[in-house]
Parts: sequence; C-alpha cells; structure tokens
Amino acid sequence: SNAQRQQMSDSSSISHFLLLPLADTRQLQLLHFCLFLGISLAALLGNGLVISTVACGHHLRSPMFFFLLHLALTDLGSILTTVPKAMHNSLWDTSHIYTGCGAQVFLQFSFLGAEYSLLTVICYDLIKSNPLALAGNQPWAHRGK
Repeated sequence: SNAQRQQMSDSSSISHFLLLPLADTRQLQLLHFCLFLGISLAALLGNGLVISTVACGHHLRSPMFFFLLHLALTDLGSILTTVPKAMHNSLWDTSHIYTGCGAQVFLQFSFLGAEYSLLTVICYDLIKSNPLALAGNQPWAHRGK
C-alpha cells in the first residue's frame, strides 16, 4: 500500500497549465481579441515609425536617438512575446499553456530588463549632457522672477 502511494506520487507530472479565461462569454472574448489586436497594432505602428525614422534619418545620429531606436526594438520584442499568445487564447477559447511558457517568461523579463536599463541610460545621458537646461525648465525655478 505504501509502495503504491509512492509510485503514484512519483508518476504524476504536469504536462500543461490552465489559464483562467479573461471572459466567460464568447462576445467578451472576441472583444478582448479586438482590443489586443488594436493596441498591439498601434504599438507596432508607433515603434515601427520610430525605428524607420531613426534608421533613415541621417541627421539623427546622436546617442539619444541610438538609445531611442533600441528602446523601440526592445518594446517590439516585449509586445511580440506575450500579446500574440493572449490573442490566440482569446480567439480560439483555449486555456492550456503547453511548451514555450518558460521561454515566454524568460524573454518577457529579458526585454523588460533591457527596457529599464535603456531608460536609465537615456535619463543619465539627458541629465549629463544638459543639466542646466533641465534645471531651468522646472516650474519652481521661475518662482522668484
């Protein structure tokens, strides 16, 4: 009896995870799909515009535009990591996550870490390159004048 319980506990394995649905009705699932599609297309269009503008603009060669280009690329990677799977799940009414979940989580955290790092470098570059202009644009700097 004890050997059977141990064999049963050793033989259990998880082959998939279950997601709770975002909505219970089909109409709300289609609405979520349309919202995901609209927001992701707007983000793809905006980031694509930034990438093409910086890549094609020969006068946009300062470090700020270099960091902005890479920020747009990491934002695209972050969007393309999770949103298509969420759209697939809401359109096909599936709640199973099979292979690729670990890779998706790893990529999402990698892209978010890269975005935060780039934002930190952009802020540091902005403060370092022109600190007096930033101090002059503060509302409290003009109070005594």
